Amino acid sequence: MTTTHERLRGEWTRFRRPGRLIAIGAAALAVVLLGLLYASGNRASCDGTCPPAPTARDGSRVNDQFALYHRDLGENGSITVRMTSMTGTITYPPPGHDRIVPGLVPWAKAGIIIKDGLSQGSPYAALMLTGSHGVRMQYDYRHDIAGSAGGVSAASPRWLRLTRSGDTVTGYESADGTRWTRVGSARLSGLPGAVRVGLFATSPGDLTLRRTGLGGATEQVRFTQAGGVFDRVEVRGGASSAGWRADIVGTMNETEWERDHRASGAVEKDGTVTVTGVGDIGPGGTENGNRPVEGTLGGLSLALLVVLVVAVRFATAGAGLTRPELAARAAVVGAVTFVTGLLAVGITVPAGAAILKGNGIPVLAVPAPTTVRVVVGTAAALALAAVLAVALGSLLRRARFALPVAVLAIAVPYVVTSVPLLADGLARWLLRVTPAAGFGTRQTLVPYPQVTAHYAPSAGYFPLPWWAGLAVLCGYVVVLLGWALTRLPRTAGDAAVAEPAAAWR
Repeated sequence: MTTTHERLRGEWTRFRRPGRLIAIGAAALAVVLLGLLYASGNRASCDGTCPPAPTARDGSRVNDQFALYHRDLGENGSITVRMTSMTGTITYPPPGHDRIVPGLVPWAKAGIIIKDGLSQGSPYAALMLTGSHGVRMQYDYRHDIAGSAGGVSAASPRWLRLTRSGDTVTGYESADGTRWTRVGSARLSGLPGAVRVGLFATSPGDLTLRRTGLGGATEQVRFTQAGGVFDRVEVRGGASSAGWRADIVGTMNETEWERDHRASGAVEKDGTVTVTGVGDIGPGGTENGNRPVEGTLGGLSLALLVVLVVAVRFATAGAGLTRPELAARAAVVGAVTFVTGLLAVGITVPAGAAILKGNGIPVLAVPAPTTVRVVVGTAAALALAAVLAVALGSLLRRARFALPVAVLAIAVPYVVTSVPLLADGLARWLLRVTPAAGFGTRQTLVPYPQVTAHYAPSAGYFPLPWWAGLAVLCGYVVVLLGWALTRLPRTAGDAAVAEPAAAWR
């Protein structure tokens, strides 16, 4: 009786035919070479050394640019203001409408803030009015708490308050300055005794999508500006007697777009303060040239196609397979693909990121466990795709039938959704219901509702969490491989009995 070890060794011997190993090796080499070529071909466009992108305490890239009217605040204190107006402008992109119009983008922000100094990336907590999302409390770039809906006007002002007690900052809002509603609370570990407190305004770029292909879209971002008008400003618990001053966090008033608008900054007159700013405070994304580490995996599409061809042809080689033999064949294909994929992705991702950084390209920082997940998960997705192709080969019996099915079900959805070709809704649907969902393991980008971005597959955002996408792919493998196994005889003797009976019928 043949043991499992002997079957695996036998299938490995069959798989070791030079053509198959060369093809798998070439696929891995393509991932590495195309990834390094992509990284080497991208260079910073700055004259000289590019200014460093702001980072938070955890090393992640952030956006931190706004106009500020501020003073100091001690370990225990508060700021209370009445906000009577919020206005802005939007410069719409061409063609045909390159003009400046009044208006606010949804995440334009104006309000009050407590921040650990004026350096970009330092901890903060802010309570604000937004262009379309009402009152929000946001802190440490990633966190967002919703307050009441609606806007602000002179006839319907909003009162805002932030209180500090040690490392804890709490936000409140009121319609009349008498009855207050708590919005949220944040703990900013390690705040110094004296921090900055004040009024701020900022406005992220306007995102316009230009249609391409069969309904896909590419991004165009243009300049926007927002301003808030405040009065009844009261600060309790100042750390010193130093008064108010206006500053800019980040840079403003330097581009041609800004020169066409009101100068950003803060103006105080007769107890009323107007703060006007551009930019954003929040997580950093792919805007401003930031690159995700998975951007180096452009060769994955080619590797996937090669893996599918090899797996289907191996599954359809020979005749009279039994269940144990098919299981062994699937295990060998999956193991070889996983190991080679692990090596290829494990080399490409860190090496590509290092080359990009060396070329002055900002790379979005991710925790080490996330990098490990990208490497191991992508190799696992390739391996599962290979096993799925084996199952299809066994079910359809002929490579000329099985290979087109495997390519259409796995490779095509992955490829066509990675470029702005299909409509975003169709692309998301394909990556939810097809085996290509499993390649969500390579994604490191995180969608944040409070960040203006094009959250579509063509921009690198898979619609399912990585584990859910991998579960979809595993589901296909379990169902189709299980079906293929049930159609085969348990032993070669069963096959010999079944063949004459089938011929007699």
